[in-house]
Amino acid sequence: MDWIAGADAKHARYDEQHGEPDERSLVRRGNAAYAAGLAYLMADDPRSAQWLQRAAARWRESWDAGEARDAWGRPIGALKASLLAGDEAAVDELARWTLEEGASTADSPIGRYAGTLALLALGRWPEARHVAATLRERDDFPHDVADALAYVAAEDAVGLAEAVESVVESFENRTEYLEDVPVADTALVLHLLGRRRGIEVPLPSSRVLPPHETAA
Repeated sequence: MDWIAGADAKHARYDEQHGEPDERSLVRRGNAAYAAGLAYLMADDPRSAQWLQRAAARWRESWDAGEARDAWGRPIGALKASLLAGDEAAVDELARWTLEEGASTADSPIGRYAGTLALLALGRWPEARHVAATLRERDDFPHDVADALAYVAAEDAVGLAEAVESVVESFENRTEYLEDVPVADTALVLHLLGRRRGIEVPLPSSRVLPPHETAA
């Protein structure tokens, strides 16, 4: 895949959205910016960080622009984008905001997922382990992702490596991706969260992972 061409196309799509931004347009802009950021990341292009930061900002704004307080995909996306961008200030702010919105005690598994990501990003390991445990008990959330979150919190390198490999395998069997950009962003984020816990787990070699992060 020509990652630069793909990124440039998403860049153009972001710029094409005109008019007064509302909740939906902000979500669309966030999606386009995230896709551009991921594609630039795959190409090892330094523009990746700024596009990922734009995605996080647009999704954060879309939450404020809407009335619903259960659109947890937006805090999740904003946190993932900020982690991938290496924007520590944004990670800290977004993680605290996500928890203030009640993610860790949400009824939905997606809300609990957002809460667990936030707790892991802040290094609140015991709390993250507790919330991740509630995800592992559910049948409406991917078990390998729940396992990976729990293994990060528990500082279990072997378990995390196996869970991340399962996440990547699951991703490679998919046929649909956000904005049609095939990047295993969840695996990348889990890998980064592992590093925050002091666990260095190599990512499985894969065509959907950046060259600088794949195992030999």
